[in-house]
Amino acid sequence: MLSDVPKKRGEARERVLQLAEAAVLEKGFAATSIDELIAAAGITKSGFFYHFKDKTELARVLLERYIARETGLFDTLFGRADELNEDPLHGFLVGLKMMAEMMGDLPNGHPGCLIAACCYQESMFDQEVRNLNRSAVLNWRKRFRDRLDRIAERYPPRALVDLDDLADMLSAVVDGGIVLSKVLKDKDALPRQVMLYREFVRATFSDANS
Repeated sequence: MLSDVPKKRGEARERVLQLAEAAVLEKGFAATSIDELIAAAGITKSGFFYHFKDKTELARVLLERYIARETGLFDTLFGRADELNEDPLHGFLVGLKMMAEMMGDLPNGHPGCLIAACCYQESMFDQEVRNLNRSAVLNWRKRFRDRLDRIAERYPPRALVDLDDLADMLSAVVDGGIVLSKVLKDKDALPRQVMLYREFVRATFSDANS
């Protein structure tokens, strides 16, 4: 029986994290209380503080979990696109299409971005959480800047363009698309925005047949 205790504790921790992420994405971190999380998770307040020192630590763990999940997802998605096409431009275009299709397959639309949610209320968090959020955005930039560098080596851009800005544009498109989807109650708005970004990338580089 004692061997079941760590497992149950791990399950309780994961349940709190799932509930907290859903609540933060729905109404923000400030409006998400510890009391509502422990009630929904069916644990005691001491049980919550066994796993998380305070609400700031909860935010840090939520971000780390979200970033790890997002990193794994995009490693898999764009890795698959690379397997399907060795050309850097065509491979990126395939990856973006797969990304749009994945987002379009979500039954109720994209639930939101935890990085954006924390950014909107960053005054609530300590410097460690803010730095974690910033590094997540910079890592997203690096991921796509590396791809754009490889594309530009083979297909010089048709116009002067800052490749950091072009990489950041995907973040802006995704977060903006999430807002559009929620406000307009149109779950397909986000995948359409990703496909528009895809066409912009296609038009930016010099392979007319890509």
